[in-house]
Amino acid sequence: MFSPPAKKFSARHLGRLALTAAMAAACGTSAMAQEKILRIGMTAGDIPRTSGQPDQGFEGNRFTGIPIYDSLTQWDLSSETKPSVLIPGLAESWTVDDADKTKWIFKLRPGVKFHDGSDFDADAVVWNVDKVLSKDAPQYDPAQVGATASRMPTLRSARKIDDLTVELVTSEPDSFLPINLTNLFMASPAHWQAKFEAVPATVTDPAERSKQAWAAFAADASGSGPFKPARFVPRERFEMVKNEAYWDEKRRPAIDRVVLLPLPEPSARTAALMSGQVDWIEAPAPDAIDAIKGRGFNVYSNPQPHIWPWQFSFLEDSPFADARVRHAANLCVDRASLKVLLGGLMEEASGIVAKGHPWYGKPTFDVKYDVPAGQKLMQEAGFSASKPVKVKIQTSASGSGQMQPLPMNEFIQQNLKDCYFDVEFDVLEWNTLFSGWRLGAKDPGAHNSHATNVTAATMDPFFAMVRFVSTKAQPPVSNNWGYYSNPKMDELVDKARTTFDADERDVALAHLHEYIVDEAPFLFVAHDVGPRAMSAKVKNVVQPKSWFIDIATMQMD
Repeated sequence: MFSPPAKKFSARHLGRLALTAAMAAACGTSAMAQEKILRIGMTAGDIPRTSGQPDQGFEGNRFTGIPIYDSLTQWDLSSETKPSVLIPGLAESWTVDDADKTKWIFKLRPGVKFHDGSDFDADAVVWNVDKVLSKDAPQYDPAQVGATASRMPTLRSARKIDDLTVELVTSEPDSFLPINLTNLFMASPAHWQAKFEAVPATVTDPAERSKQAWAAFAADASGSGPFKPARFVPRERFEMVKNEAYWDEKRRPAIDRVVLLPLPEPSARTAALMSGQVDWIEAPAPDAIDAIKGRGFNVYSNPQPHIWPWQFSFLEDSPFADARVRHAANLCVDRASLKVLLGGLMEEASGIVAKGHPWYGKPTFDVKYDVPAGQKLMQEAGFSASKPVKVKIQTSASGSGQMQPLPMNEFIQQNLKDCYFDVEFDVLEWNTLFSGWRLGAKDPGAHNSHATNVTAATMDPFFAMVRFVSTKAQPPVSNNWGYYSNPKMDELVDKARTTFDADERDVALAHLHEYIVDEAPFLFVAHDVGPRAMSAKVKNVVQPKSWFIDIATMQMD
């Protein structure tokens, strides 16, 4: 059964919530009342990193990445009916060199300013690439590497051609690079340099000077995004104010101030919304949805490119190294009943992407609920009711995209008993679990677990598939946590990665996905629909088919 972290989180964060409410009441001046303020209750247990490369999974990108910073390429979040697609950001255009497909030319957007007033240009791009790739650069920040390098593993260097042109070089031909670059947020080099120069002269170690400069930068950050940081209280709150000079007129905010509050416990988030202490919560408690709607709040949801899985270990001592055991687990989860448990706020998964997706293909293994078939496979593998297989799964009590991890895992635990699985859980704090995802099943922090339960975005090929099954993506490079390795899979990955025509690439990706489903390196459970509940005062809300959402275009009554 689960250990008690959720109760500890609940008490601690309910206390913080009360303190926050008291602080807000004490600060209720007439000037504050005139501000249009949006207060958000996140699932994260802490404020995501603000220095340019957020942690806390993609909830970090959603709340301290996209609002504060820009990337060379970005996701179109303007439609709730069309899939979110890649569009220009700080780069107006990009092309790959026909003669050498490891080289890309990016033409930059002119006239963009960072929040501190300095210019965005090619030098800034090179500086931001070096902050996560060049260990010799003064601004190199190991704390930002883990959340970035694994998301763009082939990028090797950046070179200025002129003020508005930069060349990016990859280690091998990689058609996914423009998509990967949505994760590289551009921080102000000039602002960081000022923090670096303010570090006391007594600090002579370069790494320590850089660390202190980044800590100062995080507390007073400067990007080029639609919101500017205003107040940062670690583990309690983060405030942003609108950037009235933002370069994209369509995304200049109408909301004056956004307040982020970490509330990892679902009932605490729900209580905060119902009591009027926040205007928006992520992942409301499913059993409270009717009450939330009854009180006049709006609940938004939309199918997301997302997978809620167990990712299996393929180490020698893992029962999941046997394909029969992996297939049996997939056949013994009653996803339809799980959907009922979640108030309908999920879609059943039969692969990494949903059926009907261009990448789904035609797998031979049918992921469905069939207990007799699962029992038969387990018996062939040597297990029975009198001889169950013991497996340990790492999960979290909350976190970005984790949906409702504790009740979902308890439900699966009961399901798998029918197929001779004796499931134990190792419950970690979300950021610890997420950080361990890249360290892999061999790391001591994995506690000899046989699977990890970290949800994943699936809107691009690398994020959806490659980083989990490519031998090249094994730790510490990327998120092949379980050390899966298969020559045929690697061939399919290389074919997709080196196909630059979009339609032909979709065909290659469909073949890759077919083989992933047949191999079943995951327990495929659910696709999220991104439920969030908001006050009726929040207007112009577009819930896209994306992991992300655009705060900049919202309004407040």
